[in-house]
Amino acid sequence: MSGLLKRPFGQHGKVHSITPQSVGWRYVGFDLIKLRPGESWEEQTGDFEVILVLVEGKAIFEAAGQDWGELGDRLSVFDKCAPHSLYVPNGEAWHCRATTDLTLAVCKAPGKSGHQARKIGQEGVTLSQRGEGSNTRYIHNIAMENEDYCDSLLVTEVYTPAGNWSSYPSHRHDEDDYPRITYLEETYYHRLNPADGFGIQRVYTDDLSLNETMAVHDGDVVCVPRGHHPCGAPHGFEMYYLNVMAGPLRKWRFVAAPQVEHLM
Repeated sequence: MSGLLKRPFGQHGKVHSITPQSVGWRYVGFDLIKLRPGESWEEQTGDFEVILVLVEGKAIFEAAGQDWGELGDRLSVFDKCAPHSLYVPNGEAWHCRATTDLTLAVCKAPGKSGHQARKIGQEGVTLSQRGEGSNTRYIHNIAMENEDYCDSLLVTEVYTPAGNWSSYPSHRHDEDDYPRITYLEETYYHRLNPADGFGIQRVYTDDLSLNETMAVHDGDVVCVPRGHHPCGAPHGFEMYYLNVMAGPLRKWRFVAAPQVEHLM
């Protein structure tokens, strides 16, 4: 199995734990927590700012000394309504108690104490189309650069219809040369509908010194340290993914692969 592909290591509790140290990069962390009704989870953010994305289910939250009440609206990620999310800055604590079955994504990047805790969405988070034809997909921008919620994090979720491509035309963001391109590490948390399906993700550099093609299944995470990273959803299987990006500059600027630059 590719070292970029991370399979969940269980069905309950923390099933993904990706840290900069574990994958050999500097900025992005990603955890996934699955709880049953009535179960609780708590953590300290430490040096990281955090966006808690309620992928599925509902929970009661306390964070940064505030009671946020019950958050969450969708019980299936493929309902396609915008998620509830909660931003928690570095140096704070958060706690949740699940009121339904809960799938909670913990998106992490270095914090600079520049923002206050806040609820994100559903207001202002709308499903927008990107691309056309077999390159059509649908986006929820949770915290991209136009949303000034964060110090470092860029977070978005994407629905790719069956038979379509996504993160395409192939592009990379692996150099710190703004405004031409920015250095951003990235994780993809994948879901498939039906859940027994599969998708394809390729991660490759122009010189093919990195050249990995992976079958991704429901619940997998792919780490993108550099290079281009397109995804394909086979006929019959819809693909969802949650992206977490971060780097030295909170801007998303990319360069297309030479072979597909004419498609941009």
